This record gives sequence, structure tokens and C-alpha cells, in this order.
Amino acid sequence: MTANSAIVSASALAAELAGPRPPVLLDVRWRLGGPNQRPAYDAGHLPGAVYVDLDRELAGPPGAGGRHPLPDTEEFGAAMRRAGVCADVPVVVYDGGQGWAAARAWWLLRWTGHPQVRVLDGGLAAWTAAGGEVTSEAAAPVQGDFKPTPGAMGLLDADGAAALAREGVLLDARAGERYRGEVEPIDPVGGHIPGALSAPTTDNTGPDGLFLPAADLRARFAGLGAAGGAPVGVYCGSGVSGAHEVLALEVAGIGAALYAGSWSEWSADPQRPVATGPDPQ
Repeated sequence: MTANSAIVSASALAAELAGPRPPVLLDVRWRLGGPNQRPAYDAGHLPGAVYVDLDRELAGPPGAGGRHPLPDTEEFGAAMRRAGVCADVPVVVYDGGQGWAAARAWWLLRWTGHPQVRVLDGGLAAWTAAGGEVTSEAAAPVQGDFKPTPGAMGLLDADGAAALAREGVLLDARAGERYRGEVEPIDPVGGHIPGALSAPTTDNTGPDGLFLPAADLRARFAGLGAAGGAPVGVYCGSGVSGAHEVLALEVAGIGAALYAGSWSEWSADPQRPVATGPDPQ
């Protein structure tokens, strides 16, 4: 998969849906700490799209591994098959427009071996802005055949993230004030992994919610040291917005690993070191 094929525009998706080999559509709308978005899906979604619940189907139960640990592989595969995902049929995922939840689904499918997964750039907001149709009719997918095989994308644990911060480039995708430790609304401790660089996910998109051009993203990440072949990793609060940063890096042509447990796992262990302030160390 080439870098630019990680995302698809609303107009290009409309053409594909009207073509002979339409992709499977997954609606992954989600709000951090907010209500379940199934009612929003029921009120209106892309025709044929199947709703996927991030908290139940794209994450395991919260605990020592973080607030959104990776789901059980077999349970994830069963959820994707229920949604109609097949090994040889392209998949397009979207959310309400922020892109975080869609990126989580993209990353999980890519990590477990699906070769043809893209995120709708700008999500449902971009689709409707382009005049795309929405429907309240629930989809009735045919059972898929996708069988996950983990390992196709880079995955870090806590020790791997700590090592990468010293030996490569570890990007913190959270808001700058959380990185600096000025506020921490969710996790027990504020700050960042020592050596990590602040790289808020929100800086990967423009005011329209669309990803910045690939050249602009490459320049952004090069300024953070993510160029020249250095190994790159990303973490966030619980492995959701970090997946969006991995996606942005993919658009820029840069491969990156995800620390799925992220700060919610790191900060839960009082033995792990914490840095604060604007500097990596």
C-alpha cells in the first residue's frame, strides 16, 4: 500500500461506491468520554455502512494495559467478519470528522494483515459537505471472511517506547499542555515519557478537518526528527489519537510504530519515570 492510498477523498469514494467493486464501509463514530454514537449512526450514515463500536469492538476492557488496550484478536476478527470485512475486498472507515476513531480501526485492520484499508479524509462531515447521500436504513452485511494475523504494523510496549525515545524518535500525539504536565484530565499523572517529543495530532489537519498535503506533513515530521530512516513511534492518551498520527505519518511516507497502551498504561505504573515541561527530558 502506498502512502497516499491510506486516505481517500469524499469524491473518490463516491466514484468507487458507484463502481463495480465498492469497498466495505465501516462507521466508527466515537466520542472520548461521551455517549455511544450508535444513535447518531441510526439517524444518518453512508449507505451500506456498518456501525463499529470502538469501546467494545476496537478495544479490550480497560485495566493495567490502558484505557483502550488492544482487543482480543479472535474477538476483533469476529467483529470484522460480522461487519462484512473480507480479506480481498477494500475497506473504508470513517467517523464524524475528527479522524481519531477511524484511524484506530484503520490501524487495527492494517496491523492484523488487511492490505486494503483507507480512512475517509474528513469523515462524515467531508462526505456531506461534498453532497454525499446519507441514510437511516440499517446495513445488512454479508458475513465476511477476514482472519486477523497480527504483526503487519509496528507495535510498541512500554519498554519499547522507552527505548525508542532514546534511540529513535518517539512522538507524543496529545495536546501540548498534557505533554508538559500542566493539566491531566484523565490519567493519574501529568507529563510525558522522557525523551518523547510533543507532536499534537491536531496539527496534522487543517481548519477543514482534512489532512495537510503530504509534503507539508513530511516537512512537519522532518522538523521533529522523523526523517532519514530513524525509527519512529507514537503514543497518545490511550492509543486512539496516536493511531491518527501513525496515519498522518503514513500519508507523509514515513512508517511508524504505535505504543497502544500509551500514557494511560505508562502513568498507571508509579515506577515508570515521568518528565514535565516543554523539553523532551
